[in-house]
Amino acid sequence: MLNPNQSVASIVLEHSQTAPILQRLRIDFCCRGSMSLAAACEAAGISTEVVVSELTRAIETVPGVDGVDPRTESTPALIARIIATHHAYLRGALPFLRPLAAKVARTHGEHNPRLEEVSALVAQLTQELVPHLDFEEESLFPLLMARSADAPRVARELASMTQEHHAVGDLLQRMRAATEDFRVPEWACTSYRTLFTELERLEGDILRHVHLENHVLAPRFALAN
Repeated sequence: MLNPNQSVASIVLEHSQTAPILQRLRIDFCCRGSMSLAAACEAAGISTEVVVSELTRAIETVPGVDGVDPRTESTPALIARIIATHHAYLRGALPFLRPLAAKVARTHGEHNPRLEEVSALVAQLTQELVPHLDFEEESLFPLLMARSADAPRVARELASMTQEHHAVGDLLQRMRAATEDFRVPEWACTSYRTLFTELERLEGDILRHVHLENHVLAPRFALAN
């Protein structure tokens, strides 16, 4: 059984198969991943015992994600993986989802008024994330890989990254609420169903992305300085 006093972030690092469950339960393992599982469950109004049981069952029955433990990767290798996996995904997904969300809102807004909110949130996510990706690739990541980086500047840039992550995390929480946990009504068309499926995938990818940056990449420099 898992220790409920263990941080949520460390649970996901050790058992990658727990991430989708925490995502579904709205337990933040990236921006608020330093909380213990017990504290996170209490904040979410969920039974800690039930969550521990579900996570333990997943650990025992669901294979983890294959690949290298990110904690063992060098900083350049970890950054390269973040860019190739998560940044590349976002740069492809956001230009697809923004017009799709607007289309679904125009077509079905009368049946579900919250689709307008969903469309606005997707637009806001795009506006927040694209400059954030540029900032990381053009400024933050080269700085972190420099042999003699300016420690005060590193601290400032990492603080900026974390602040932007919190803003994105808040938008994701609002999006999950607006979509009612990505619930699709029976009458939904293919575009509607595609939008909600891809938004849930987007949420999961961003959570894993931010988790790596907050709990694997950033602590290396916090400890060093």
